[in-house]
Parts: sequence; C-alpha cells; structure tokens
Amino acid sequence: MARGERRRRAAPVEGVRAAERVARGGPSRRDGRGGGAARSTTRGVALVVVVLSLALGLSGRWLLAWYRARRAVTLHSAPPALSPNSSSPAVAPDLFWGTYRPHVYFGMKTRSPEPLLTGLMWAQQGATPGTPKLRHTCEQGDGVGPYGWEFHDGLSFGRQHIQDGALKLTTEFVKSPGGQHGGDWSWRVTVEPQVSDTFALPLVSLFFYVVTDGKEVLVPEVGAKGQLKFISGHTSELGDFRLTLLPPTSPVDTVPKYGSYNVFWSSNPGLPLLTEMVKSHLNTWFQHRPPGASPERYLGLPRSLKWEDRGPNGQGQGQGQFLIQQVTLKVPFAVEFVFESGSAWVGRSQALEQLSGSQLTQALESHAEAFRERFEKTFRLKKKGLSPEKQAFGQAALSGLLGGIGYFYGQGLVLPDVGVEGSEQKADPALFPPVPLFTAVPSRSFFPRGFLWDEGFHQLVVQRWDPRLTREALGHWLGLLNADGWIGREQVLGDEARARVPPEFLVQRAAHANPPTLLLPIIHMLEGGDPADFAFLRKAFPRLYAWFSWLHQSQAGPVPLSYRWRGRDPVLPNLLNPKTLPSGLDDYPRASHPSTAERHLDLRCWVALGARVLVQLAEQLGEAEAAADLSPLATSLQAEASLDELHWAPELGVFADFGNHTKAVQLKPRPPLGLVRVVGRPQPRMQYVDALGYVSLFPFLLRLLSPSSSHLGSLLDVLADSRHLWSPFGLRSLAASSSFYGQRNSEHDPPYWRGAVWLNVNYLALGALYHYGRLDGPHQARASKLYSELRANVVGNVWRQYQATGFLWEQYSDRDGRGMGCRPFQGWTSLVLLAMAEDY
Repeated sequence: MARGERRRRAAPVEGVRAAERVARGGPSRRDGRGGGAARSTTRGVALVVVVLSLALGLSGRWLLAWYRARRAVTLHSAPPALSPNSSSPAVAPDLFWGTYRPHVYFGMKTRSPEPLLTGLMWAQQGATPGTPKLRHTCEQGDGVGPYGWEFHDGLSFGRQHIQDGALKLTTEFVKSPGGQHGGDWSWRVTVEPQVSDTFALPLVSLFFYVVTDGKEVLVPEVGAKGQLKFISGHTSELGDFRLTLLPPTSPVDTVPKYGSYNVFWSSNPGLPLLTEMVKSHLNTWFQHRPPGASPERYLGLPRSLKWEDRGPNGQGQGQGQFLIQQVTLKVPFAVEFVFESGSAWVGRSQALEQLSGSQLTQALESHAEAFRERFEKTFRLKKKGLSPEKQAFGQAALSGLLGGIGYFYGQGLVLPDVGVEGSEQKADPALFPPVPLFTAVPSRSFFPRGFLWDEGFHQLVVQRWDPRLTREALGHWLGLLNADGWIGREQVLGDEARARVPPEFLVQRAAHANPPTLLLPIIHMLEGGDPADFAFLRKAFPRLYAWFSWLHQSQAGPVPLSYRWRGRDPVLPNLLNPKTLPSGLDDYPRASHPSTAERHLDLRCWVALGARVLVQLAEQLGEAEAAADLSPLATSLQAEASLDELHWAPELGVFADFGNHTKAVQLKPRPPLGLVRVVGRPQPRMQYVDALGYVSLFPFLLRLLSPSSSHLGSLLDVLADSRHLWSPFGLRSLAASSSFYGQRNSEHDPPYWRGAVWLNVNYLALGALYHYGRLDGPHQARASKLYSELRANVVGNVWRQYQATGFLWEQYSDRDGRGMGCRPFQGWTSLVLLAMAEDY
C-alpha cells in the first residue's frame, strides 16, 4: 500500500512535468537538464507564486487564485497538432467551403474567423393568415420534417430532403476545385408538391442570401423587375468572386418558369437576427403575374437598394453586409445559385461553361454514384446481405453526421478553478482566447455546437469514411487546451452558437472534466497503421499527454487509484439525486449525498483506458520517458485486484460507485413548494451505490477485464436479464429493478439516463461482446450469442423508428422502442451504421 500511495501522489506531478517536457520539445531526461529557458521560466513563475502565496497569507491566497485564473484562460504552449493556417484556402482549399452551418436547413460558409456566409430561407405564401412562416434555422417545434441528408461526402457534394407540410424541398450542392481560394460551388433547390392537386398549393418564396462579417465588399447588379443579375464581391481570403441566381425552371424538363423578384440590402444586424430582420421587412404586398394566369398577392421584401434601406448606421458599424434575393413562384420548380471564384477564372477555357443546368445534373449524379460505390467499399452492407432500403438508411446515417459538421470561431466563458473545492474563494467568468473549432454536432435542431464527449463517438464513424476529417476535428479540439491541459466540455463559440444556449449554460468550469472519448478514434489510429495518422499523432502527442495528465490529476479521488467527477450538483431540496453533468451521464444516480469521499467507477475506467492508450502511443512514437512515467500508472489501473478493492460490491454482485448514500430518498408533494426531496431511513452512510446500469458495466464496456475474469460472467448475467438491463430495443441505461428507474429528478426534470436506451453505450457494449466473443475463455460462447441478439435488437429498433418517423433520435424508449429526446440526432446515434457493418 505504501508503494501505491507514493505512486498515486507522485504520478500527477510527474505526468505534468513530462507533458511540459514533451510539449516544449526538450530531451526526455529525468534529471531535468537541457529543458530550455521556457521550462525554467514557467517553473520559475509557478515557484515564485507559491512562495509569495505562503509568505503573504490572505494576500497570497488571492495571488494564487489570480495565477490559477490566468492559466485557465491561457492557451497551452505545446505546438499545435495541425499545420499553421490549416483551415485556410492555401493549406486546405477543398475544405475551405462547406455546409458548416448545421443549425440552418441549408447554408454554406468558409472556414474563417470572418467568413462569407450563404444561406436559404423559404416561406409558403398565404398558407396561413398574416406573415408567412419563414423557415431558416432548424427548430424542434417548427413542424418541419422529416429532413436530413440523403448523401453527403463531407467534402464536395450533398443532397438533402426536407418535408414542410405540403412541400418537399431538395437541396443539393457540388463544389469544383480551382484557383487559390477554395474553388467554385453550385446549389440547386427543388420545390415539389407532396399532393397531386397543385392548384391548391400556395405560392412559395425562396430567399437566397449572402452575409459578410467584416469589411468585405458586395456589389449587386440589378436587372429588370428587381432581379439580381449577379453579386460581385471581394474579400481578403476569397479574392474576387461572383454569385449568380439563375432563372427558375421546371424540375423535370428545365423549361423556364415565371418568377417574381424582390431584393433587400442591409448592414449585417448580427447573425442570430437575420431571420427576424427578414420577417420585419416582409411587409409589402406585391402581385405575382405569370403570363396567362390570374395574379396572386404575396408578401415581399422592398424592391430597393437605396443606401437608407441598409439600416440606420449605414454599414452597421463594421458589421458587414446582408444581401438577400427573394424569388416567388408556383411549385414545382428548381432554382440554382452559383458561386464562382475569380482566381478560378484565370486560365479557364472559354468553352468551359458555368456549372449549372444539365452540367450540374450530370455532376450531381456522378457524385451520387461515387458516394454509393465508396460507401459499399467502406462499410460492405450489401456484401453482408442488407437490403437496399437498409443500405440507404446507413448512407443517411453517415451523411447526416457529415452534413452536421460545423466550423465555429469565438470566445467561450470560463469559470477558473481558483482553489480547494468547496472553498469560499470566488471568481468571475473570464473570456477564453478566440479559437476555431471544426467539429460534428449532436443535433442540428437542439445541440448545434461542439460537445467533447460526443465528439469521440462522432469521429469513430467519420474516421472510417475519411480519416483526414477526423485528424482535422481532433486537431481543433486539442487546440482548445488551456495551460493546465483542460478542455471545456461544451463549446459555445460565436454569436450563432451563443444565441441558442440559455445563459446559465454558457460558462464552462475549469475544474470539470468530461469522458475522454477522443481516445476512441485514437485507438483506431494506433491499430490502422496509416502513415498520415501516425504523423498526426506525433504532433498531437504533447497535447494528448497534457490533457490526460490534467484529467488524472484534477479528478483524483480520496484514496490511491480512485477518481471522482468534480462538479456534481449541490444537494437541493427539489432534486431527487444531485446530477453529475461532467460524467456525460447527467442524471444517472450517484451517491445520494455528494462528498469528497466518493469514488466513481466510470471515471476510473476512462482514466485506465487513457493510461493504456497513452503508453501504447508513447512507445510507438519512441517517447521513452513519457512511456516510463505512465507505465506504472497504467499497470496499476489495469490490475483487476485494484479495481475489485475499490469498486466491486459483493452485496450487489456488480461493480459500483462508492459514496455517502441511502436509497431512502423520494420526491414528495409539499404544497406550496411542489415536489420536495425527503430523506427517510436508513440514513446515508458510506457504502457502494445501488444503481445498477451503464456505470456498472464500464469495466466490461471499455474491455478492461480479462476473458477469464471472475466478474465477467456476473456482468453478462445482469446485462442479459430483462428484469435489469436487457430490453427488446437495446440495453437500458438504468435497471428496471432500480428504485431510480424512470424517476423524475425534479418536478420539471424528467428522467434522462434512467432507463432509456442510448446508442453510444450500446455500441460500446456491442464492441465488448464482439471482443469477448472472439477470445478464449469461459464466457466466449455466451458473449457471442448475446452480441448477435443485442445487435439485432438495437439495429432493428433504430431502423423501425427511422422508417416510422424519418429521424434518428437522441434516445429510445426501453418499453416500446419509440424515439425520444431531440431529433434529428445525427450525432452518436449514427453509430448504428458501424453496428450494421460490425465494425468495432
């Protein structure tokens, strides 16, 4: 035990020191010689701060708090994992433009701090009294849907279908390489009726817009009747360019169709206000007069480009410009919108036509066929005997995830960790430095921003399709590291992201961790042998090491080799069980009375996995000192005897958390207070927490048990028991036998991780069953059988719910399988594709 105590106390310090050595490129020497001036300066500043703090008493504590606060919002000093200017058109021209605005139904932008943005709005004229419903941003309750990408290759092509009442919209794009500024692109938006009686349909208005976010120039060239001939523009990153809205046609025979046009030009009111600005200017009645048909009235934008129409402040105090063209006509029709880069014109053959019309049709079909072929080569669903319908479902799962990749830039709010937990030392949130983030998002309608623990699962899917995209995403996430090695679990960067988050959730706390799921795609990199992945990992290693060292040190538990999630909710009179948001399993029941003596099983397993992965990575990279520093910790955490000692609960027959706990907690009505937490007998005491569910399975989920483990059979027992975790639709998050099963956490807080089926953990369970089903051991045959049955249940239910609703869902009911939570949830629910492909 003395060695364990010493290792536990020494390892975090050594981990931080080693991370600093690796980050600064100094030689791996235990004697510390040759580390360079940078390391000496950093340690010197820290030493001065500590000495002064001790000497000055209260003033010193303030100084130490100031030092901690400063580090919380200081970027890490390690070299970046990605090349400088990696998002620029010079370095990555094919990724510069993309559908990087996942929160809008259709739009594109550049990967830039001051991007050029384009987007689509639409409205059915006269469908309801008053101002028509203007569709723009994906919203949970707006009645649109189902919608989602049928194809999206993550790079240069996509096709999306959107149902809006009696309308079906299809949005498509193709990018073309060329020039020095990211090339060209073309859109096609097709609007068709979903009923046969087209005369009963209202007029439809499409609104194509361009927004600049800085000092860029837009010059509209207007023709007759308010129709824009084209928009000329110039930005420092795009050079000269031109945007053209082509005349509408019939979607079948490309016969020209009559359209009415309106245009509006203004200063940029701020990206979150674009929809409201357009709504407020839809205040004039116009007449749509097709030849030979009766005129119809519609609400339109003012047909004027006068300077005074651009807002009271002229250019909007440097906020950029907002230019929008409205085209109104009868369905069915198709409209094309084309972006052409000036640098791509240079040397272009005169015979080379604009990518539109039949050429665009041909390009779209060519990309679609290439997508299908690549998809089958990658995932082999056809070869596995899946039906064409299920193959299309798998393509939609992948495409929805790729089409949900966004590019964000901005400053987050951080609450520094200023001292000992529970101290009265206060701090105010501070702004993190401006940073970019290239990431997939969990849900376009509800969570259109970056979530740390979600992203590791996202990249498991993306990586199979395009490893380069995964390197880009991981590199950006590691670029968020602060000086201590912390990454905020939720990234709210930029005005558009911030506008969709309640104020109380904007601030990230620098003491709070999140499951290190970015390690999951890194495991795949280590096993894949791709030289490009290996080169990336070499550059990323210092940051990965610093991140792991912070997690290991900051979340240390009360006894050696134990860990505890910081950031549990306080005990409040209206909470059944204080939540643990940093764990990712928000309301999963932990100890009823939070204390510093808690030991959290899932966190220990995540750290054990991290130590093992970092050792493997260090050894492959030749980082001998880092491997030597981490190997004792990895060995200790891997030892099943240590895991048993801290987390095996003999009285429960499973692994469990440990803390100050009682099951005698209930929510009871107490007028006028509503539901109030009542603690009965027995009173809380230090014990293993009886909350059988996902947490209990983590040593199995992360494959930390040997195939001959005496406890593996017990976990398979509870996993396979319908009284506990097994359901016809997947594994429940909390056992049906638990007193917390299906229980609200407060009067206004329905159950979340208390019984519902979640795809990310079911995917881990499938991977673990697949793993143990192929290793010799006493449980091999049973694991293999359970794998086949669980896979059929999970895939079958997600498929049926997709057929019924057109959506992937955040979670699924363990009682009837129905989709629950937000939709579309094309984040980790897209793991259903890897389950179909049996790729773990």
